[in-house]
Amino acid sequence: MATLYFYHDPMCSWCWGYRSVSDQIFAALPENVELVKIVGGLAPDSNEPMPESLRQKLPMVWQEIHDLLGTEFNFDFWAQCEPRRSTYPACRAVLAAGEQNRYDDMSDAIQRAYYLRAMNPSDVDTLVQLATEMNLDVDRFTDDLASEKTEGSLRQQVEFSRQSPIDGFPSLTMDVGGTLVSVQRDYQDPKPTLSHISVLLQ
Repeated sequence: MATLYFYHDPMCSWCWGYRSVSDQIFAALPENVELVKIVGGLAPDSNEPMPESLRQKLPMVWQEIHDLLGTEFNFDFWAQCEPRRSTYPACRAVLAAGEQNRYDDMSDAIQRAYYLRAMNPSDVDTLVQLATEMNLDVDRFTDDLASEKTEGSLRQQVEFSRQSPIDGFPSLTMDVGGTLVSVQRDYQDPKPTLSHISVLLQ
């Protein structure tokens, strides 16, 4: 069994743009490939407002992704929310939801909240609201969100990401004979990635 690692962050705008292609890749993986998703943690905890330079840059990145890939964004976020450069809470929420077998659902909910609903997933209140909407056990989710186990898992995955041959998020690697190999990524077409995976399996 080969292992394909997918490195992502639920508040990574390029990961949102890559959703359609990545979903196609995952659906088409050979049976002998195990998919492991890694939350890489773009930005650590912070209560400080997002720096103005980044606040000016990110809407332009959203526009670039929309123009290139047709991905939908709700730019009201930048007027209605107080953005912070802090994605670790959202990463913890994905891991906490994973304890209830809802990892992918929480990742999707965070992306939709951030990019379509003008909600701020850096805020714990937003994450708890999403857990409530998903009909999770909210008390358990809240406990898991703040647990040492979740924090340890996040730290391990952040460190694994840093040691992997990737250039940011989203990225893919495959374990080939005990060595992690970077897998080709195309934001518009799943075929190059699937072809590369096939070559690596030979």
